Amino acid sequence: MGESMTATAPAGFLSRERTIANPSFNRWLVPPAALAIHLCIGMAYGFSVFWLPLSRAVGITKSVACPADQGFFDLLTVAGCDWKVTSLQFMYTLFFIFLGCSAALFGGWLEHAGPRKAGVVAAFFWAGGLVLAALGTYAHQIWILWLSGCVGGVGLGLGYISPVSTLVKWFPDRRGMATGMAIMGFGGGAMIGSPFANWLINKFATPTDVGVWPTFLVLAAVYFVFMMGGALGYRVPRDNWTPAGWTPPAPTAQKMITTRHVHLNEALKTPQFWLVWWVLCLNVTAGIGVIGMASPMLQEVFGGHLIGVDASFSDLTPEQKVQIAGIGAGFAGLLSLFNIAGRFFWASLSDKLGRKTTYFIFFLLGFVLYASIPTWAQSGTLVLFVLSVCIILSMYGGGFATVPAYLADMFGTQMVGAIHGRLLTAWSVAGIFGPTLVGYIRDYQLDHGIPRAQVYNITMYVLASLLIVGAICNYLVKTVAERHYMSAEQLAQEKKIADDTHQHFVSDVGALAGEVSHSWKVLAAWMVVWIPLGWGIWKTLQTAAKLFS
Repeated sequence: MGESMTATAPAGFLSRERTIANPSFNRWLVPPAALAIHLCIGMAYGFSVFWLPLSRAVGITKSVACPADQGFFDLLTVAGCDWKVTSLQFMYTLFFIFLGCSAALFGGWLEHAGPRKAGVVAAFFWAGGLVLAALGTYAHQIWILWLSGCVGGVGLGLGYISPVSTLVKWFPDRRGMATGMAIMGFGGGAMIGSPFANWLINKFATPTDVGVWPTFLVLAAVYFVFMMGGALGYRVPRDNWTPAGWTPPAPTAQKMITTRHVHLNEALKTPQFWLVWWVLCLNVTAGIGVIGMASPMLQEVFGGHLIGVDASFSDLTPEQKVQIAGIGAGFAGLLSLFNIAGRFFWASLSDKLGRKTTYFIFFLLGFVLYASIPTWAQSGTLVLFVLSVCIILSMYGGGFATVPAYLADMFGTQMVGAIHGRLLTAWSVAGIFGPTLVGYIRDYQLDHGIPRAQVYNITMYVLASLLIVGAICNYLVKTVAERHYMSAEQLAQEKKIADDTHQHFVSDVGALAGEVSHSWKVLAAWMVVWIPLGWGIWKTLQTAAKLFS
């Protein structure tokens, strides 16, 4: 009796079993749920909006310098002077270190627990990190801010990988497009969050407070609601579900796409995993280096020519530097648009070209563009300079969006979320290596008397060489050896652990009828994410227009 009652006990609300979709469920409801989460956690890219206000949190109108002999441990608890921007930026670094680590550690748990539970946990960690940031700002304790970067970083990692496995299972016919739709939200989160946060800071600012800590609390509340909505909107398809009218391609037609599955632990033993790890790491290292220096690079290379003045950056007046800083901000906004668009464009194109070919384009075209930037800079060709950097950023975003489909093609869909989580450690490494490499080369040349307009030339050539190494790694990726695939018995056991063994008997015709009858839900779901995203795009275009005005 006891065993029978245990066997029939209902699963918990957040369990994977409770997220298995009904026969009439419309798969197009899943991407907006993923977007809702990614648009929230994507604000991590926009945290630079807080650095300057926080750097004068004590002085309000100007920073109050700390004692010159202040040690590291004094910095952790000092409350009577302002933080340096470099100290605050460590919070940003922690975001992406803990993103990669949490994605790697909890990827296997996610496959068994399901996307709904992972999304809910991500919402608590991301919003909780923002609440901690508010507390650290209010108490003026930087160690609390750094702790919030760790907590928020766990939310970033879980939120980032939570939809990947689900989307590739719902869209086996459009894997690249599906993951691109979701992951473009991570690139677009700052477009919404940055202007919104800036507006809140100005609203909350008083003569005695810069307005940051209440801004953190409002963002925590808003993001928590949106992320919970996205998490509760997740559904997973029933076992062996396929879209109506679609049949898997024959293995002989596309050798790099498997219909079998590799376990997480086994995937780590394959050369393919580590080759793709380096493919992602090198692509991100080059791209993140450009992101970090795009605005200052434009200003220092073109100087007064951006405002019609024949003068170098060093010779500009403070007022003129303010003018070109606005143009630099517009450039950064334009790059964010290409970052987002590239995630969808390149991932969708990879469905036609194949993932390996798409990455070859990233590396070879990227090499040409990186190597040409010094030429455009020296000749003063602003349009070609801007166009080259924009295309580079589109491929940076496209690399993130294409890699989940690349993994699914090679290792199957059963454990792709967990495998993707382990692969994101490449992002953590690149997030440290890229900015450090670029910053060191720039500072070294400035210290040795190289003009500001020329300090980026060697950097571009170094980044271009990294892409050649990435192309070689991509070339070496081959089909996974037969011995690494799970047997039918192993796959059945893995699905049992994942609560993915329920059977639903329904025809494809019935599923399509359900999609039509629920089309209003699809429209409503997409409107919820596209209205704020559209507002962010509009605000970004307004800022980017300064570049060409």
